[in-house]
Amino acid sequence: MGTIKIKNIRVYAYHGCLIEEGKIGSDYSVDLSVKADLKNSAKTDNLSDTVDYVHLNKIVKEEMGIRTKLLETVADKILDRILFEIPLVKKVKVKVSKLNPPIGGNVESVSIVMKRKR
Repeated sequence: MGTIKIKNIRVYAYHGCLIEEGKIGSDYSVDLSVKADLKNSAKTDNLSDTVDYVHLNKIVKEEMGIRTKLLETVADKILDRILFEIPLVKKVKVKVSKLNPPIGGNVESVSIVMKRKR
């Protein structure tokens, strides 16, 4: 078993409960950690035998591009797609952070973390 991590995938998206958030948008950061058996790919040196982090990044960007009210909803969709599209992944953890959230204070970010396994 091994772990592949992608940190700080930066996207501009339109999530949130406020109408303004859907119009103006905001900066987001997404971190991923996936666990998979990487023994075969370590020996074969073939991309097809591992979890392609380009594919992971694509899933994150596509799902972040679909407006939701809650960060939990977009995180859940990211988890679902990774487990559906990449059979090699056994466990996945995603952290979605809204940077400079509009909550009436000087707050760097709000984040949610969700995990799922097969």
